[in-house]
Amino acid sequence: MKVKLALLGMMALVALIFAACGGAEGAAELKQWDVIASCDNFFEQGNITRNLEVAVGDTITVTLCSNASTGFKWSETAQISDPNKLEQVKHEYVAPQAGGDGAPLVGAAGKEVWTFKALERGTTTVAMEYSRPWEGGEKGVWTFVLTVTVE
Repeated sequence: MKVKLALLGMMALVALIFAACGGAEGAAELKQWDVIASCDNFFEQGNITRNLEVAVGDTITVTLCSNASTGFKWSETAQISDPNKLEQVKHEYVAPQAGGDGAPLVGAAGKEVWTFKALERGTTTVAMEYSRPWEGGEKGVWTFVLTVTVE
């Protein structure tokens, strides 16, 4: 009886080990990638280019300086060279943090945030420009280009 119990216990232990190994091998861990460019980065360079390698299913968040009080804004929809490789899933404006008294910071820069999802292997670029969108307004004062390689 003790032998059968010991054998049964060992079989259960081996089954658990195989299950743990199989689960870890079969499931790739998805990652969140953050790409950030501050106002200082743009004042220094004007045009910023970045490169990133990600896996299929990973999420990329791009955060760029933006000051709506100047009339400038980033294009809401990013220009993606190959939409089969990368998809824009969200875009939002984040207002500047309030001051210590809770009052809004008039004239301060906020952020624009885009979220993308890697769909399939390959390389694509994401391009955005900071412009005054009305007719006759300045175009492409700042540009941001992200080259994404999906592995």
